Amino acid sequence: MPLNYSSLFLGLILALLYVELTGLSPGGLIVPGYFALYLDQPYRVLATLLVAFMVLGLYWLVSRYFLIFGRRRFVFMVLAGAILGQIWAWLLPTLFSEPIGLRVIGWVVPGLLASNLERQKITYTLASLIIVSVMTFFLVRLLG
Repeated sequence: MPLNYSSLFLGLILALLYVELTGLSPGGLIVPGYFALYLDQPYRVLATLLVAFMVLGLYWLVSRYFLIFGRRRFVFMVLAGAILGQIWAWLLPTLFSEPIGLRVIGWVVPGLLASNLERQKITYTLASLIIVSVMTFFLVRLLG
């Protein structure tokens, strides 16, 4: 599937409006647009959520022993998301004999999502992500 820039652009605009209206972040400004691109591939969405929660768990573990906050926290989560996403891609063919679409969306999306899950409550972040991603998905289909 080619990258649909209208989905990313519309997702960015809707996420920005959502943040301004509610004060809640839908997992980062670019994350809903990427999720909207792959809502018709639920295994990719699931894999990305799983990796984001693995990053969050890793952060909670590492933060017990090291002071990680601010930019360091953000960079740690983005790098950990990229690394865990790559490890996920390497291990996937050994776990399943047939590819089932359990690939992670992008390199930075799991880390951005994990960062927002940590900064904001998990339920608020996931609910906001679902709302903005679904709105983006349907508006892109409706407009073109």
